[in-house]
Amino acid sequence: MSTAGKFSKIDKLGEGTYGIVYKAREKSSGIVFALKRMNIPNEEEGVPATTIREIALQKQLVHPNIVRLHDVLFQAPKLTLVFEHCAWDMKKYMDSLGGDVPAETIQSFLKQLLQGLEYMHHRSVVHRDLKPQNLMVTDNKVLKIGDFGLARVEGIAVKKYSHDAVTLWYRSPDAILGSANYGFAVDLWSVGCIFAEMALSKPLFNGRTDHDQLLRMFTTLGKPDGANWPALSTYPNTRPLFAEHVALNGPFEEPTFTRLAAEKLRPKLGESGVHLLRSLLQYDPAKRLTAAQALQHPYFSTTPVAAGEPPAAPAVADAASV
Repeated sequence: MSTAGKFSKIDKLGEGTYGIVYKAREKSSGIVFALKRMNIPNEEEGVPATTIREIALQKQLVHPNIVRLHDVLFQAPKLTLVFEHCAWDMKKYMDSLGGDVPAETIQSFLKQLLQGLEYMHHRSVVHRDLKPQNLMVTDNKVLKIGDFGLARVEGIAVKKYSHDAVTLWYRSPDAILGSANYGFAVDLWSVGCIFAEMALSKPLFNGRTDHDQLLRMFTTLGKPDGANWPALSTYPNTRPLFAEHVALNGPFEEPTFTRLAAEKLRPKLGESGVHLLRSLLQYDPAKRLTAAQALQHPYFSTTPVAAGEPPAAPAVADAASV
């Protein structure tokens, strides 16, 4: 079935290698949807496996904090996915606020993100490309995880970590170093980066290349070693990257995270929020909190910091070392 006669296009929302996303109104109901339209090349033998995987995964994920896939329409060569429509993606929403996201909104968005992620992970689905542009926000400030084009089922090993998986600024250090494990911890590092970006109004690590991204991590969080990250030397990219880019070997000055927390993060997140952030941004994936553990963190039982007020300091243990 095609979209012809069923929808009236309102606006083009985005365009990429996958195709075009339109905002459209269903004529019969008047409901507004987001139509993700893809052209299937003639040389393809049917619908690409990546598209089938996206459809299969998203069809089984029904949760208030996950964008709902309502229908799939096909008339060669066009395949159209019919999603619920959301007013913004998180990046555009933050921009609409001039980058100044209120503390209570940061807390609410993070909780909703973790709730959607916990639901996904419980069903063995790893998103692998969490970033503000892939998080949708409704008029009622409900956050929903979207774009499952790079999602995978956890536990299926691959030869190497695809560089298509996770946009560089939100990519975990183990992924950059060539981990073949598409584990849940990859998503939690991305959550930490998004959490920090909401508070800082800019990306925490905005590297230009793999080694530049690692360098920014090391400068901010401190350089990892075999003592605090035993698997560091086992990743396939560790030796060549550290050999080619000697700056990764140090020496490094005092990590800037302490100053960043004092000047920028605590005014928005409070002491417990900084602790949660640091618990997500652990180099060793085995030390990162799971989504379920993060939802139990004291940060979510504290009152968000009000503008002009000093942050409260709840009794929480010191964040684990890098």
